[in-house]
Amino acid sequence: MSADMTIGFVGLGAMGQHMVARLLDAGHELAVFDTRTEAIEPHAARGARACESAAAVADVADTVLVSLPTPDVVRAVATGDRGLLGGKAMRTFVDLSTTGPVVAAEVAAKLTDSGVAYLDAPVSGGVAGAKAGTLTIMAAGDAEVFDRTRPLLEAIGKNVVQVGDEPGQGQLAKLLNNLLSATALAITAEAVALGVRGGLSARTLVDVFTASSGRNSATDDKFPRHVLPRTFGAGFRTELMNKDVQLCLAEAQRRGVPMVLGGSVGQIWSLAAATADNGADCTEIVRMIEDWAGVVIADD
Repeated sequence: MSADMTIGFVGLGAMGQHMVARLLDAGHELAVFDTRTEAIEPHAARGARACESAAAVADVADTVLVSLPTPDVVRAVATGDRGLLGGKAMRTFVDLSTTGPVVAAEVAAKLTDSGVAYLDAPVSGGVAGAKAGTLTIMAAGDAEVFDRTRPLLEAIGKNVVQVGDEPGQGQLAKLLNNLLSATALAITAEAVALGVRGGLSARTLVDVFTASSGRNSATDDKFPRHVLPRTFGAGFRTELMNKDVQLCLAEAQRRGVPMVLGGSVGQIWSLAAATADNGADCTEIVRMIEDWAGVVIADD
């Protein structure tokens, strides 16, 4: 990939803003778009070209990366009115969003029919990972497209893995990862709530779990950093966690694979999303479980 080639990026939200910063740090020439003008301005100040639409990005960029919140938004940005397919220069599309396998395959088919290569490349690692450039990227698509775009992916991620060669396989890997993460957070909240109700210290319990066989991503990171100090700032919204869990369960149903435990996790996240404040962080599922148990989970 030529160092002076313009790279497009659409979606400058919690994750995308940091990915763009990493690409600028790596010396790439960027054209960017977001529906929020204020999200574009800091990158334009660093030399990125500010565009007025996704199509305008695709008019000047051969390769376009997107980081968007929902499947419907990805579909609209890729193929809708003033979307990327309306541009003249785009030849490669890299989707860093979490859309699910069905939408990934649908969008990939429309793009490839129009002569645009597609790489399914969802990420894991949260806002902290995006800022530090340590994301895990689960890519699926043609090996040549993966190799060609790998330098861009390595600018934003530490663990860049080709998990498959079909669009949607990266999405499946990401959804399974997030189901495990969602399960860990929910069950850790229930376990700690019961412990606190029984008179145990939340901090001591989390430390014990982390040093023992109960260790998981919640005990290791989310509880010490975001729950016990009551900051609730992991950087991933409850509604998005629920979206990913439900997409995973829908894929399981589509493929005829029972997910008994996964179904229970889906129910608890549906409740959390229905009762949480708008924009609530995923770690705030703890508040709901605290209410059920009649406790507060916090540092002593």
